[in-house]
Amino acid sequence: MSTSETLRLPAEPQSKTTPSTDATTVQSWRTPLELTILGAIWGSSFLFMRVAAKDFGAVPLVEMRLGLGALILLPFLWKARESFKGAIWAKLALIGLINSAIPFILFAWAARRAPAGIGAITNSMAVLFTALVGFLFFGEKIGTRRAIALLAGFAGVVVLASGKTAGASIGWAVAAGCAAAFLYGIGANLVRSQLTGLPAAAVAAATLGTSALLIAPFAIAQWPDHAIQAKSWFSASMLGVVCTGIAFVMYYRLIQRIGAGRAVAVTYLVPLFGVAWGWMLLGEPLTLSMLIAAAMILGSVALSQKAAK
Repeated sequence: MSTSETLRLPAEPQSKTTPSTDATTVQSWRTPLELTILGAIWGSSFLFMRVAAKDFGAVPLVEMRLGLGALILLPFLWKARESFKGAIWAKLALIGLINSAIPFILFAWAARRAPAGIGAITNSMAVLFTALVGFLFFGEKIGTRRAIALLAGFAGVVVLASGKTAGASIGWAVAAGCAAAFLYGIGANLVRSQLTGLPAAAVAAATLGTSALLIAPFAIAQWPDHAIQAKSWFSASMLGVVCTGIAFVMYYRLIQRIGAGRAVAVTYLVPLFGVAWGWMLLGEPLTLSMLIAAAMILGSVALSQKAAK
């Protein structure tokens, strides 16, 4: 829902009970609670990918995720349908591939080869890559503090990629996760420069839907010929409905209420929940290199956001 769609009621004189104070009190606990719930939901997406990717494969799983997510967000697109005409659909299709389909496939591919926490940690690099892409291709200033943040984040990635889990190297999974985060950085800048003024939830519905249509032939060709377990069906459904569709609605409403600068704080919670869900529910190991890398990357993200403000 865009800001312009909020109801504008005539102002009423405040009573002595100052209801605005009550609203502020509610706001003080509502925002942290919603950010925590959203972080837990997005963190669980890496758990669900870890479970379902083994049965579905990367492309069929992502097709389900895109399709279900688009269906949940379809009412927002329908409401704003007059704004989506003509050549804009070519832009939406391209941005959908860059900002949704390909990153989702990369994360699903990585989920078959590394613990859920690895994908969640590399996902947080998207904030840094957004700043880097803006600097390299969109003429944005980066500043000394954000440059230091980028270097610290990349050092964290090196630490993460050099580690092993259960004796197995996870370097390629880390590379795939970082490539996905880099595409998120490109996509964020493209959305900001090419789709300004359009309702965010409607844009999400359009990009998810066009992406689902574009990769559908590949998903059909790679659809597994074996029976898919019930837990994989459940995980794929949760990934599309909850972690994509419902979570996007929550995020855009948070942006509308508290602003993008505060809503992006959820970035710090996603890797924490991603690692925690994998450890608690899948028994995945929590290694020293993961802890060090997570601290370095999240610290660099925090420094980057402080510099941006």
